[in-house]
Amino acid sequence: MRRRLLLALLGMALAALAGFAGPLLHSTSAERTQRFVLGRTADLDRFAELAAAGGDRLIAEVRAHVDLYGDAVVVIDARRTPVLDSGMRADEPAVKAALDAALRNQPASVPPDVLPWSSGPVLFARPVGSGTRVTGAVALRSTVDRAAADVGASWGIVLTGLVGAALAFVALALLLARWVLRPVAELERGVRAVGGGSPGAHVSPASGPPELRGLAASFNRMSDAVAESAHRQRALVADTSHQLRNPLAALRLRMDSLAGRMSAEAVPAYSSMVAELDRLESLLDSMLLLASADTAATELAAGVDARCDAGTVAKDRVDSWLPAAERAGVTVVEEISCVPVACSESDLAQVLDVLLDNAIKYAPGGTVRVSVLPGVVRVTDDGPGVSSEDLPRLTDRFWRASGSAPGSGLGLAIAHRLVTAYGGELRINHAEPRGLAVTVELPGGA
Repeated sequence: MRRRLLLALLGMALAALAGFAGPLLHSTSAERTQRFVLGRTADLDRFAELAAAGGDRLIAEVRAHVDLYGDAVVVIDARRTPVLDSGMRADEPAVKAALDAALRNQPASVPPDVLPWSSGPVLFARPVGSGTRVTGAVALRSTVDRAAADVGASWGIVLTGLVGAALAFVALALLLARWVLRPVAELERGVRAVGGGSPGAHVSPASGPPELRGLAASFNRMSDAVAESAHRQRALVADTSHQLRNPLAALRLRMDSLAGRMSAEAVPAYSSMVAELDRLESLLDSMLLLASADTAATELAAGVDARCDAGTVAKDRVDSWLPAAERAGVTVVEEISCVPVACSESDLAQVLDVLLDNAIKYAPGGTVRVSVLPGVVRVTDDGPGVSSEDLPRLTDRFWRASGSAPGSGLGLAIAHRLVTAYGGELRINHAEPRGLAVTVELPGGA
């Protein structure tokens, strides 16, 4: 947008300058040409008067003129006999034609405007005599070099002023574009901040045109409303989860107290109720983790910095999950190196817990590979995997594939939220020959 605005402003400025400079250059050239023609015509009229009067004065003034200007002059009588020639002859074709036209009292042609690159002579001629009686003719040949030099100097001044005005217009266009686009750039940064989760991102409503100032004020109100709505939503999830823990804890105590006191017929129903209670507690825990991940993403958008060694965190989490892997008959293969990443240790540990939990849960008796390479953390399993249609939905909140193991459907959504909050990317692909490969790319923390 900046480039288009500058091009439009500069285009209009250059068009205005060209519209002003064109006529000015033309008038400068025309004025100097007119002075040149009038000066030589006046000299020619003076020579014609002296030729009509006769005497030696004509010769003296012609010689003085030739010495001063370097022109050439020839005078003939009515019988075309040369009376005086200085610098040219009467029998030269162009001179003869001009003198013949003067003897016939024909009007002289007007020479074209002198330009800086004009050169060569211009021939003037007029009859000698008064009224209808022509007694001779005078021809004067003068070069336009001096007039062309004057026009060139005048054009140089005009073009220098034009370049100065163009530079002034460029500076003015830059200032105008900056004044107009600064609030637009601030609005863009504000929109990016709101999109990244920054709470209450504001832009200055005091710069730019009135329309953009009004838009900035509206954006600030919208940003406050979005921040307030997001805060209330996170607070609702967290408060609801916390408030449900007390009745669930009481229900858990009562269920545990009933263990071993029921008849054989009631045991299946009791076991089903305990399983549903476990599932509800797991769902509440996951919702709390999701609210925590949203809060962490907001803090990161506000500029919170974090660094850790991905290799150290991965080694620690693998060791923690080894007992669960042994119970499921899963072999864990490690390829871990020290890699600094821009992520907090606790958040990366939470992401790895989600990935290791899913891999061990869905690959019983199989192999899980954990690799940490520069900028990449990857967890691969050889379980049954999912269909290609379901693959893009694995990070959706509360979504679970048909036939999947018990769970809340929030694990990968939490991991995805945390990774993207740090400017990273979480990708899920099919592994070969089967299973899933979850790749986490994080910015380097060096």
